[in-house]
Amino acid sequence: MEVKPHTARALVGRLRGAAAACDAAATAAAVADIRLASKDDPEIRAPLAEAGAVPLLAAQLSAGAGVDAAAALLNISISAREQLASAPGLLDALTAALRTGAAHHAAATVHSLLCAEAHRAAIGARRPLLAALVALLRAPPSTRATKDALKALFGVALYPPNRATLVSLGAVQALFALVMTDARHGIVEDATAVVAQVAGCAESLEAFRWVSGVRILLDLVEPGGAETERARENAAAALLNLVVAGGEPAVAEVLAVGGAVETVQELAEDSAASPRGKAKAEALLKALEGADHAARRREHRLADFLNGLVRSDPYISSPASASTHG
Repeated sequence: MEVKPHTARALVGRLRGAAAACDAAATAAAVADIRLASKDDPEIRAPLAEAGAVPLLAAQLSAGAGVDAAAALLNISISAREQLASAPGLLDALTAALRTGAAHHAAATVHSLLCAEAHRAAIGARRPLLAALVALLRAPPSTRATKDALKALFGVALYPPNRATLVSLGAVQALFALVMTDARHGIVEDATAVVAQVAGCAESLEAFRWVSGVRILLDLVEPGGAETERARENAAAALLNLVVAGGEPAVAEVLAVGGAVETVQELAEDSAASPRGKAKAEALLKALEGADHAARRREHRLADFLNGLVRSDPYISSPASASTHG
């Protein structure tokens, strides 16, 4: 049982010595060895963290060994998430790495940390880190980096207070740009999953208006509108979350799109649709129909009130019968 800790201490000791001597080649070699060990041997990951590997690797994220350091941190995070989350300066180092060639590993490491619910608030409070993740969605195409950024943003958005921050950073615009233009496998599915989470805050409604988000989502909900059933489900979930968080203004935004109720009803009644998609559509349909009925009742009450005024006072004309006199 002592073999793993001994090996871990030896690997970390090599890195510490090389870094202290400012030997770039030896440092890169030591980082590469830690990456390889943490990849091939899951049992050495926790001992590496306990031996002090995390801050040493974090210090190399913006150096020549940045890709190997980020990959090693990702591997270690699988078994030693708490040691990474508590390491001083790690989140700042990951933020910087998100703007380098190590971005995909750095984003994946952030996602790994977010798998623990306890870390979502602290990571969500790091606005520069969130901005760097959103920026990856707009970066030159790199499927790995984009997918890892989307997974990280999904984890961020699982904590409701983080959603308004993502909206303020332009996440809605970046996500819908992917939905509309990105044909890479799985990207639209992952992007709509994040959209569904971000939609669950009142601040998202205005951002959706700017990009015609409701119309785009309704197009995805239509039969054949989305490339995959999961993307269709996510679109329905996004509309439902938007309506729940945005209330009457959000309902009105959905109903303003011609055929919205019929489109949602098609999904709710689609025997080939997934149970999750049908359930989201059914809940959304109830919200839309309930709001529509309430609006009609208000119109009827107003009409009855006006007609009552007309009957009680002959000098008042109802809107329907008013005429212009010269």
